[in-house]
Amino acid sequence: MVCLPSMGQAFDSDNSSSIITSLTLFYTYEVNSDAGLWNVTLDPMKAGGPYNITAIQHFKGVTPLEAIRKLFDVMFGDVWVCSGQSNMQFTVMMGFNSTEEILAANNYPNIRLFTAGLVGSDTPLSNLDRVEQPWSVASAASVGGGMWNYFSALCWFYGRDLYDTLQYPIGLVASSFEGTPIEYWSSPDVLKKCNVNDTLPKKDKPSTDHPKHIPIVSGDNQNSVLWNAMIHPILNMTIKGAIWYQGESNADHPDSYLCLFPAMIDSWRSSWYLGTGGQTDPTFPFGFMQISGNVPGSTNLGYPEIRWHQTADYGYVPNPKMEKVFMAVAMDLWRPDSPWLTVHPQDKQDMGTRLSLAARAVAYGDKNIKFQGPFPSSLELGSSTVVVLYGPEAGHIEVRSTGGFEVCCSSVKNTCDEATAAWVEAPMVHTIHPNATNSVTVSTDNCHKIVTAVRYAWRETPCGFKMCPVYGMGSMQ
Repeated sequence: MVCLPSMGQAFDSDNSSSIITSLTLFYTYEVNSDAGLWNVTLDPMKAGGPYNITAIQHFKGVTPLEAIRKLFDVMFGDVWVCSGQSNMQFTVMMGFNSTEEILAANNYPNIRLFTAGLVGSDTPLSNLDRVEQPWSVASAASVGGGMWNYFSALCWFYGRDLYDTLQYPIGLVASSFEGTPIEYWSSPDVLKKCNVNDTLPKKDKPSTDHPKHIPIVSGDNQNSVLWNAMIHPILNMTIKGAIWYQGESNADHPDSYLCLFPAMIDSWRSSWYLGTGGQTDPTFPFGFMQISGNVPGSTNLGYPEIRWHQTADYGYVPNPKMEKVFMAVAMDLWRPDSPWLTVHPQDKQDMGTRLSLAARAVAYGDKNIKFQGPFPSSLELGSSTVVVLYGPEAGHIEVRSTGGFEVCCSSVKNTCDEATAAWVEAPMVHTIHPNATNSVTVSTDNCHKIVTAVRYAWRETPCGFKMCPVYGMGSMQ
């Protein structure tokens, strides 16, 4: 069941009415509009449609034509907000098989799309200052609106995959801005909680993210400007949940992400609950893409640290600090031939499918979906090897390459710090563990001291396209 808040601005008058109709239904709601604004929450409706909504303002029994507003072809269903930086702003036109994908959008008229304009504000706004794309029926025109304009590729493929499963209307709201750190999307309360000051410099040079960079606001402090201008104005919109693709712009200062990301999620949830008068779940499901690979061979550890902090340092979600949160991995979806730089993978189809699978499990409670893992369950240290055993989350494992593992080689037992230890490669060796089918064995021959820890994929770009070492055979790849 879906509740719809209906609102508007009135001329001076006695009252306003909101009427919802279909071929078989007719409801009328009457509200006062003495203050010039009115707001009504319609009764729960089953997902579906189409419906028409008419707002009528009464002038002492007389209703002039200009005081009537009508909305036609309204659908009831689940609304998802899609936010983040350039990999969320990246449009269908820029991705793989764009011509075919754009034409295929004509087959999804029950998906509705909205794109917020790129704008920032020093103070919270009640309404969006710019709308890039008003509510539109999904079609080749509304999905194929150009580069960086509309519609968000990840948002579209995620919503399309959900629709294919759920078979009821889906609304998608894209509100993203390239080249932006999480501080811009966080409320002042979140920044205060995480002890973030106001000195994060604004981007005053054209971003390498894409050529359409627009300065957000004047001045040095850009914190909260997108929370103010691109999230706060839509807090009165009842939503099912949100998805997020962001983190690249925090890779040069990853430590604060550990606090900021969970705090931002909590803030969005409580703010949407209040903004919709309790109609949005205060623990609504929140999904995110882990950031993809970027520069091959890079030793910059900001990317793996962001990936780790995106999970509150658990390595998986949901977890005790991030309940009803789901994620999908993208570190293997980059390609060196992307015309939009390696930081922008074109394969948003697989991203959307992976993320929608996780949403079906976490947001919609499908217990038959395998969306996690494989996770290491234990380690067995030998004289020259380490056996990594995996749990049953994703079925049997599939090995596609032999790199990706490292061991901490330390001169002090049970420690792994920079002063006494170093990480060295631990290539996979082709041995079969006798007691488990879900295991890999890595060599420790490169370590001539004490092996104290093992890590995996701890690189900016740990593997090639769909060629990371370990996959779960029971999950979609």
